[in-house]
Amino acid sequence: MTTWGLIGASTIASEWVIGAIRANGGEVASLMSTGGERAAAYASNHRIARTVASVEDLVSDPAIDAVYISTTNELHRDQAIAAARAGKHVLCEKPLALTVADAVAMRDAAQEAGVVLATNHHLRGAASHRAMRDAIAEGRVGTPLGARVFHAVYLPEHLQGWRLTRPEAGGGAILDLTVHDIDTLRFVLGADPEEVVAMTQAGGMSAGGLEDGAMSVFKFSNGVLAQCHDAFTTKYVQTGFEVHGTEGSLIGTNVMTQKPVGDVILRNAEGERALELDGVNLYDRALAAFHGAIKGEGKPLASAEDGIWSLASALAAQEAARAGASVRIEV
Repeated sequence: MTTWGLIGASTIASEWVIGAIRANGGEVASLMSTGGERAAAYASNHRIARTVASVEDLVSDPAIDAVYISTTNELHRDQAIAAARAGKHVLCEKPLALTVADAVAMRDAAQEAGVVLATNHHLRGAASHRAMRDAIAEGRVGTPLGARVFHAVYLPEHLQGWRLTRPEAGGGAILDLTVHDIDTLRFVLGADPEEVVAMTQAGGMSAGGLEDGAMSVFKFSNGVLAQCHDAFTTKYVQTGFEVHGTEGSLIGTNVMTQKPVGDVILRNAEGERALELDGVNLYDRALAAFHGAIKGEGKPLASAEDGIWSLASALAAQEAARAGASVRIEV
């Protein structure tokens, strides 16, 4: 059994990750949070036996095998490196860090310690995206030419804090949403982004110079042009993910979500048909893969290297929006 410590008393851990850890044979034994009474209540509600107030106290516990980091983004680097140096495997929320250099330092620390470092890009666990990836690999749309990602959502009130007000914590729609888009595109297309153009928007929710909406176009190494629309401000739209090729199109509806929902239509010369989706919980799939990687049985769904790619791409989109020019993506 893998014994986990949580770094951060987060909503995502509460709603998704704790359950997925336990569903896959793990146990959550300790919580690190500086939240005082809130941390104690969180631990009690989730049947976590121990709470500590520092990363050092958590990672020094010999009973802990792995940590899940879901603090604000500017804290990830130091927390992940401390955990790795203590011999703990690390599953870290995206983006891995606020700079590519920091994310590389996290990867290098994990490699030096011989532990697994993975990025929690949950959308790789979605049956919809896995079916789209397989259909493309099988040649069912011919040569992919273009893609569109619709990831404009309405940020719930209980999540509207630092994401809208704190640039220093990595807030804004690009580091929160576009970073997922690019990882999902890499996963589905089997290609890497090379350059990006982008524009951002302040639609009334954000402060501190942060964007609450963005549109970007990425050019991939296989020639695909991919358009991404990301926002915190749209209340009445479904998400989507499309890939259009020389011989067909894949149209995913309601698929950029944490829930195992949505559908994918393959449209080609034979007409339309829905792809078969297994409906597996995205986080269950991610934790099963992570536990396997710890045992030396396969790889995590999204590696540290995948997290570096998505961060570099999102940062390039930010720079492209500021510069008003195409920016190369360097990894």
